[in-house]
Amino acid sequence: MTRPFKDVIVLDFETAWGRAVKLGFSCQTNEAYVRDSRFKAWGVCWKYYGDTAPATWVRGDDLQAWADSIDWSTTAVVAQNAQFDVCILAWHYNAYPAFIFDTLSMGRARRGVEAGNSLKKLAEAFGLPPKGDGLSPSENILDELPADVEAILADYCQHDVFLCEEIFKRLREGYPTSELRLIDMTLKMYTNPQLVLDPDMLTNAIYEEKEQREALLARLNVDDATLASNPKFAALLDALGCDVPYKKSKTTGKKTLALAKNDALFQALLNSEREDIALLCNARLRVKSTTERTRAQRFLEISQRGALPVPLSYYGASTGRWTAAKGSAINMQNLKRGSFLRKAIMAPEGHQLVVGDLSQIEPRVLAWLADYTDMLNIFKTGGDVYATFGAQMFNIPGLTKDSHPIHRQSAKSALLGAGYGLGWASFAAQLLTGFLGAPPVRYDKAFAKQLGVDRAYLQRFLEWEENLVKLEEIPRTCNFQELVIHAACSKKIIDIYRETAHPVVSFWNMCGELMQRCLIGGDEFSYKCLTFRKGEIELPNGMKLLYPDLRPLADEAGKLIKDTQGRLQWVYGTDETRLYPGKITNNITQGVARIVMTDGMLRVNKKYPVVGTVHDEQIVLVPDAEVEDAQTWVWAQMTMEPKYLPGIPLNADVGSARRYGEAK
Repeated sequence: MTRPFKDVIVLDFETAWGRAVKLGFSCQTNEAYVRDSRFKAWGVCWKYYGDTAPATWVRGDDLQAWADSIDWSTTAVVAQNAQFDVCILAWHYNAYPAFIFDTLSMGRARRGVEAGNSLKKLAEAFGLPPKGDGLSPSENILDELPADVEAILADYCQHDVFLCEEIFKRLREGYPTSELRLIDMTLKMYTNPQLVLDPDMLTNAIYEEKEQREALLARLNVDDATLASNPKFAALLDALGCDVPYKKSKTTGKKTLALAKNDALFQALLNSEREDIALLCNARLRVKSTTERTRAQRFLEISQRGALPVPLSYYGASTGRWTAAKGSAINMQNLKRGSFLRKAIMAPEGHQLVVGDLSQIEPRVLAWLADYTDMLNIFKTGGDVYATFGAQMFNIPGLTKDSHPIHRQSAKSALLGAGYGLGWASFAAQLLTGFLGAPPVRYDKAFAKQLGVDRAYLQRFLEWEENLVKLEEIPRTCNFQELVIHAACSKKIIDIYRETAHPVVSFWNMCGELMQRCLIGGDEFSYKCLTFRKGEIELPNGMKLLYPDLRPLADEAGKLIKDTQGRLQWVYGTDETRLYPGKITNNITQGVARIVMTDGMLRVNKKYPVVGTVHDEQIVLVPDAEVEDAQTWVWAQMTMEPKYLPGIPLNADVGSARRYGEAK
């Protein structure tokens, strides 16, 4: 790559810490810890990358002078968990490196998310000398560091820098330049934060939520403890003459209360025609759902310390997707659309946030991979994709969201779920609780008639013993007859989807064949922008989907376990994750879609800083005077046809506002 730096420094900070400190100083999030007034850096070990001399220890009192002596505008940094070390550099010493390399992030991508990518684990994996244990003598020291302890700490830190450099040399070989830029971008979202928070909005929202919750509790004459307790809440329902909902535990197989937010039976009570029961369930949700108010309180506390660092883990998921950084306590990947939390996130004065969201990127990628020409043509024509597909799928010309809302939603659910081999039972169960965030749906007799599910179809459906077993496993919000109708409609929709989208089914079958031939058998085979090999699939940018230790599933006695059709079941990794054609299809689609997304982000970032990302969405900081032109430009960068997906039709929704929640 054209290097935005001249020099590279490898470094590691050592700071005051202690698990037994009653003040809880080092038991905070990374952001709160480093910004705490009691924070203290004992020192840093550093060296120029490639220099044969060992790293130099710089004591705490000399850190500012050391930082001032380096031209950070032309200097890159290498660190293990660079988010921590670089935010110390930036927030305490006003030193912002030109580029950031992070061996922890690189390890996750190269070795797998579950492999363990601490400095100790990475050193073991590469056959390097073991990580030292010189950190413990400094535990619980918060004031002055004794000279003998400092000497031990400096040696320990020097060895860590040595290990970090050696690990980086090994990880760097063949690592895609575009991915290194993504690591740098991700870490700068955190270490050089640009987003600000509105403390007044957060304070008002916290107060209003508290008032509403307390008023509801007073109206019902119940307290938090009663609502939060499963047995006590069940007793309340029973006292009201309500049938207490139960389900079979997936882990123990025993009967257990079905009172969680996502339990279909609880959702039915939440929407009960009896106001007292519906209010009681709503009150329980308010008491149990602490995430929103806890996060609001944390946002408020952050606003009092400074700008909002965006805590993301590069390659947090096996397909390359970002996840919330571990221990950050503010998962910004699941902020509800329209929530006050999104609205409280703002651009600084004189700027706006241009937010671009790739439209239906995964269905588009899947259609391209599967040579599903009809679907690609639907995407090319634009308009309401789900309605157009629904018209084709259900043979209803002119279908719209208004004319056939259930058909359109069913087509959308099938397109987003059934494309990965989703079975009818899972589909039926998810519809009852709300498929992918949509409102709950239960298909009735009227819809069954429109769908062509007649008595003969129901009879054939019930003749299969396996279907009866699956029916019993679906949490019931209705009587058995109503559940059968809903489940039969769900199966019919899955069947119609597979008939309509037959190229996708062919792609699943191909993935199943390549799983046996390549991932298990060891052959190498290239298909379009993908290369299948033993235990891995290489994506178009050189990154890989990893399936380590792929093996047939066996019981404790070593006997191989087969499915109902007599086929071996395959698992990989230490947690025995199942692998099957639908999962491979899903992984490939997500992995390629993620690259389409990130390629667009990197193009945008060359002109305007990308200051955050949520799923297929990027948040871009733009000066007020350039917003209109920037929106057009961002759209163009996001929808540029990738060379590795020739002919794929892309689209994006782009909007702008000072507040993130109002941008689109």
